[in-house]
Formats: sequence, C-alpha cells, structure tokens
Amino acid sequence: MALLPILRFPDPRLRKVAQPVTNIDDGIRRLAADMAETMYEAPGIGLAATQVDVHKQLIVIDVSEEKNALLVLINPEIVADEGEQVGEEGCLSVPGVYDRVERAERVTVRYLDLDGQAQQIEADGLLAVCIQHELDHLQGKVFVDHLSQLKQTRIKAKLAKQARITA
Repeated sequence: MALLPILRFPDPRLRKVAQPVTNIDDGIRRLAADMAETMYEAPGIGLAATQVDVHKQLIVIDVSEEKNALLVLINPEIVADEGEQVGEEGCLSVPGVYDRVERAERVTVRYLDLDGQAQQIEADGLLAVCIQHELDHLQGKVFVDHLSQLKQTRIKAKLAKQARITA
C-alpha cells in the first residue's frame, strides 16, 4: 500500500467528473487500499478517487471511532433521500476550512463492492453526510461550492496564503 498525494482546492483537477469503473480488478482493489491508507493517515473519514487525481467513481469511507468499518463504494448512486440536516463539514482537499452545509438527512445508495456485487445501503447522520460529500467530489464539486461567493473567495485567499507560507 502507498500514501497518495491529495489535491488541494482550488486545483482544477478537483473539477473533473469521474467516470464509472467498468472493470473491478486488482488495480481498482489496490487503489481502494491506497486510498483507505491515505484517508486514515490524513486523518479523514472519507476520500474520493478524484481527490487523489484518479477520475473514477470510487470512494472510501470510515466514520467509526475505531477506524475499523471501511466502506468501499464503486459507482455509487443516491437512489433516494429525505429530510435535511445542516452540519459543519471539512475536507482533506480544503485543509483547515470548516463551514456549515445543508445535506439530506437520510440517503439510500446503490453501489458495487470490491467483488463487483451490487449492494445497497441506507445511511443517516454523519455517514449520510459523508456519502453526499464524497459523491460531490465524483461530480467535480467541492463542499465550498455550497457556500456563498464571498466565503468561497475568502477560502481561496486563505489557502493561497497558506501555500505561500509553506512554499
């Protein structure tokens, strides 16, 4: 397994729409394992392939306290949602930035597992938020897209300043 570099907002590669995975092979399984290792190391609770500059519909998530409940979702699709919740979100691609985002309270998601088997999960709370957040990445969206233009401008300026300081 290997740690992968995480793209940082506003990198234009974060805007690419991910393509469906057509063949679940050892390469996809290795990518999922590397993404999981990268997510745990970061540390985070979710990571989309887009964030590591691989534009395939693959996400890894683990919202457990023990970090022992890894979910790998290939070609995930929300087939139902209901309710609404507003919560503070952050993102490994937008380090140090947190803001309130409105999401569905519950979602039903269809996806393929690492064996290519069709699965369905019903999620609420933090897991529902995480799934929606990572699915946004697969569509070329970042959580800051849900914020006002003024907040987006401030975030870009903050991250540009951080990049200059660390360069």
